[in-house]
Amino acid sequence: MADPVVLCLSRSGEQTAHRIAAALGAKVHGREGRVEKADAFFPDALDHTRTLFAARTPIIGVCAAGILVRAVAPLLNDKREEPPVIAVPDDGSTVIPLLGGHRGANRLAKQIAGVLDAHAAITTAGDVALGVALDEPPTGWRLANPGDAKPFMAAMLGGEGVRLGGECLDDAEWLLDLPAENAVRLQVKATTRPVKADANTLVFHPAVFTLGIGCARGCGVDEIRDLVKQATEGANIAPGAIAAVVSIDLKADEVAINAIAAELGVPFRVFDAATLEAEAPRLANPSEVVFAEVGCHGVAEGAALAAAGPDAALVVPKIKSANATVAIARAPEPITELTGRKRGRVSLIGIGPGKAEWRTPQASRLVAEAEELIGYGLYIDLLGPLAHGKPRHDFPLGGEEDRCRFALERAGEGRDVAIICSGDAGIYAMGALVFELLDRSDPGSGPGQALSDAARRVEVISAPGVSALQGAAAKAGAPLGHDFCAISLSDLLTPREDILRRIKAAAEGDFVIAFYNPVSKKRRTLLAEAREILLAHRPADTPVLLASNLGRPEEKLVYRDLAALEVDEVDMLTVVLIGSSQSRLVGDRMYTPRGYAKKMGNVG
Repeated sequence: MADPVVLCLSRSGEQTAHRIAAALGAKVHGREGRVEKADAFFPDALDHTRTLFAARTPIIGVCAAGILVRAVAPLLNDKREEPPVIAVPDDGSTVIPLLGGHRGANRLAKQIAGVLDAHAAITTAGDVALGVALDEPPTGWRLANPGDAKPFMAAMLGGEGVRLGGECLDDAEWLLDLPAENAVRLQVKATTRPVKADANTLVFHPAVFTLGIGCARGCGVDEIRDLVKQATEGANIAPGAIAAVVSIDLKADEVAINAIAAELGVPFRVFDAATLEAEAPRLANPSEVVFAEVGCHGVAEGAALAAAGPDAALVVPKIKSANATVAIARAPEPITELTGRKRGRVSLIGIGPGKAEWRTPQASRLVAEAEELIGYGLYIDLLGPLAHGKPRHDFPLGGEEDRCRFALERAGEGRDVAIICSGDAGIYAMGALVFELLDRSDPGSGPGQALSDAARRVEVISAPGVSALQGAAAKAGAPLGHDFCAISLSDLLTPREDILRRIKAAAEGDFVIAFYNPVSKKRRTLLAEAREILLAHRPADTPVLLASNLGRPEEKLVYRDLAALEVDEVDMLTVVLIGSSQSRLVGDRMYTPRGYAKKMGNVG
């Protein structure tokens, strides 16, 4: 989950907001014109709150609770996914967790109340009556059956007591004050063992084990899954007691190991060979063959021990299948902080034309989660307060390969980075270049400097964005109602002859056409040539939309007939939508019929 943000809507709340932010290491976002000092400013409280909420950012609003309620109400859906939302009045007298009580809001509210010497108005029944939320165990513990927590706590609130058990109970001090009177049916167990859990039995596992995995490249997930099952069942270890899956950094992108970590619901961490070799004296099964292959005497055992810490011990020495090895180590206490490097991630984020409300919730969430932002400076600026406080690396236009290479290398160091693009990252943007660089890094795949090994193993995900052609079409009406295509008129990367050939093909096919990069300071003739080619295949009064600065204050929409299209009206921030022979302009709305009138006529 992202770091919390403190919202301040008035000068009277500034002192309280900054006290909270200082204690939490959070940023203060202030309302423009109403707040004097803040880390970032926003123009509209409701819109900004919704943006943060959609990004799953914990929100602490120093304002009336009703403002936060009205802001997020349209987005309420699944309480298991909703971030904490907390209201604090300007004078800091009360701290009210509104949402996410069992996703950290209650704990955060108590922390804030301690800072402000205020009252935390916690209303969730478990916290109020029992003093503990059984569906939100402390860090280092996992509830095996969270779906049973609600009826279980309801029964406790009805007066039933609880029997406590399990060999790890002495380590679970947070459970020891649960009421024991009338304990007949309900029980709570704290154990590392796989025991039956149901509506009458809540089972808590301390995350004290680390699961080390090594495998041959391309090993199947079923083979590793069977080996993990053999190891855990043989040692009587519950999957919920595993804190992390770990391996050597050469396996950061191994599909099967990542899949096992995902199935267990735990992080995946990797170590370099030198770190694993430092564990050689503690290995039960050192191997010269493994050392010759990867530079350390053991992957599964070494990784498990390195992750569990210097006081850990192997409880399952290495076991093998045809293509994989597994080992398990145990730490003396629940693991609350993981060592090793996570697999880095590059998020390709299309923010649309720039308007916040045109940005998808996934894009906002990935921006909030990113540790660093990379891109053309203007595009990062368009994120507004959402980008504030994050390290950013601005690259000029023309530095596309440098920025993508930089992003991959930063992710290769274990960082979560975001490449910020306008429109959609996969449409005339950085998406294709990132994958080209990864492909080029494969020996024999093409010219150019290869990426580091770590950079080639990062995760790459894409968040769809509203492309310029979609934004322009929405403003116009429905010009893309029938077949359409997009053509870039930039000849920096595409030969001029290829561009003209594609324009001719689109003209002959009678496609609606979106021209991207229509002109530049030096390139002024291709758009005029395109106009002449199209006039040979469609009427002179074919409607054309010139859409500039979409979604921004400077937005401008102009309609022209195809024959009247002038190059001087167009710049690099303009997308040119040219209708097909069937496109129509009705008032200030443009559309392209798909043929329903003919169909309905035939039916009649």
